[in-house]
Amino acid sequence: MLKHTRGIDFSGYKRSTLRRRIGRRMAATGAETLADYRDYLEVQAEEYGLLFDSLLINVTAFFRDQPAWETLRSEVVPQLLAEKPPTAPIRVWSAGCATGEEAFTLAIVLAEELGVEAFRERVKIYATDLDERALQTARTGTYDDRRLEDLPADLLEKFFEPGDGVRTFRRDLRRQVIFGRNDLTCDAPISRVDLLVVRNTLMYFNAEMQAAILRRLHFALAEPGFIFLGKAEMLLNHGEWFDPIDLRKRLFRKVARTLPPGRSRRTVIGQLSDDHGVLMGQLRTAALAAGPVAQLALNSEDNLVMANSRAETLFNLHPMDIGRPFQDLEVSYRPAELRSVIEEVKSSLRPVELDGVEWQRTAAGEIDVFDISIIPLFGASNVQIGVGISFTDVTRYSRLRKELEHANQKLEHAYQELQSLNEELETTNEELQSTNEELETTNEELQSTNEELETMNEELQSTNDELQEINDVLRLRTGELDSTNAFFASVLQSLGNAVIVLDRELRVNIWSPGAQELWGVRQDEAQGRHLTDLDIGLPLQPIAPMAEKLLRGSANAKSTLELDAINRRGRTIRLLVELSSLHEGADLSGIILVATYTEPDNAGDHGSPQNGRS
Repeated sequence: MLKHTRGIDFSGYKRSTLRRRIGRRMAATGAETLADYRDYLEVQAEEYGLLFDSLLINVTAFFRDQPAWETLRSEVVPQLLAEKPPTAPIRVWSAGCATGEEAFTLAIVLAEELGVEAFRERVKIYATDLDERALQTARTGTYDDRRLEDLPADLLEKFFEPGDGVRTFRRDLRRQVIFGRNDLTCDAPISRVDLLVVRNTLMYFNAEMQAAILRRLHFALAEPGFIFLGKAEMLLNHGEWFDPIDLRKRLFRKVARTLPPGRSRRTVIGQLSDDHGVLMGQLRTAALAAGPVAQLALNSEDNLVMANSRAETLFNLHPMDIGRPFQDLEVSYRPAELRSVIEEVKSSLRPVELDGVEWQRTAAGEIDVFDISIIPLFGASNVQIGVGISFTDVTRYSRLRKELEHANQKLEHAYQELQSLNEELETTNEELQSTNEELETTNEELQSTNEELETMNEELQSTNDELQEINDVLRLRTGELDSTNAFFASVLQSLGNAVIVLDRELRVNIWSPGAQELWGVRQDEAQGRHLTDLDIGLPLQPIAPMAEKLLRGSANAKSTLELDAINRRGRTIRLLVELSSLHEGADLSGIILVATYTEPDNAGDHGSPQNGRS
């Protein structure tokens, strides 16, 4: 359902992780079964965002796992720089960057090693993730003090600009960090990468998807190329692709895919199309860029992702056109209407040939003739990843079309033979590996368990971050409440009168300092007690009926009477007692009793209630 409605395929993720994360949202929404939760998703569109937040666990930090970063700085970065010319550009890819802390950590490490000026001139850091909301946070480069607490003070001052309660990564260096969306399971990798950081990301995928992703990452790395993984990811079964630099710190170097000596050309070609597909891909890319035939490539969303030199000249394409929807380009309908043909190719998964297409490029110009080929492009596991379009100029060679078609048939036959040879080689390879698989099973199970534990650890950390945010809010609200209580207490202290707040049962809720001064009863002694249970010198016989009337609503909102009372010193005093209704909204919640001296205490008792007499 998620794949068809939102275009994200979670089928390569570990089932146990998916069950836990989906179960978390089911518990939050009260859904008892997956069918109930599916119905809930269909009705509540906003739940998709909450579910993706749960599935795409964004746990990261600056210099996370500090010893590993120190090894990267002291061993890997010097090797990388030593093997590149002094002014050569450096390309870095942070895959699964979440909210960007890891990408900016890379920027800090390289800027410290190269110097700020050389960093700006040579380094490009590409940071990608599947979560668009996390990428929006990363693009701002702004973080609060809690996220920056693990950064050393000198790096914090050097690389972050202070703001209103937050800090922002330096603008002049932030331009070198480019954030974008990329799905490791299906999108094309960033090419010619010198350093690839993909930490605690592979552990969320099953073994088959991990292998497919690692093949792409191996292709993405340049020579020399280094890869930095998370502490739960070891590459135990992929030693033919990566050599360990420091296995404990999960730092590896790309293994160059060279051919053994003594192989015949026929054997080499067969091997390249399978075991050495990376080299074949590089050769195809170079040949495509320099080829005389105009060629275009579209991704699965029908956006233009590649145009070779001939195509750029022929159709007046510019680098800014890369990434644009194909339907917005003139080439989509001239020299031929291609949009409907592309849809046909995508649905049938078969190429379509448009032969002898005539195109008069200018009003007074001659008519050119093209053969147009639209073919589906397939990635790993025969998954369609896009469409390729070729424009062959056959204006001067139209008479040779039949011979060319015959040649194409021969090439197709040769390709089929090559495929057959690959299948035979694959079968032989599987037989040779059958013995190793039994020995590797235990390692894979241990690795899977380790990854599962690390995944659960990150889930717990994510939950802990959420609880920390809630705790911060509660702490802020508590401070506001304490401030309000302090202000309220100061008001009662300054008022001077004896103020008593009673609930509907005539139990004391508030006992002011003036009441304590007048009758000598402390607040903690009076709190929660019935008014009639207090041993004070206030006559309650005339007060109780007035209170009952106020509570029943049969009297005015305020009642006043004057009576004699006895203070804490045992002296008789004259008090003015006012009873007022206390409301919470429209509901009557209690009574406010205010006692004020009506004349000075001639005996010399100058307590605070005197000062508030009316």
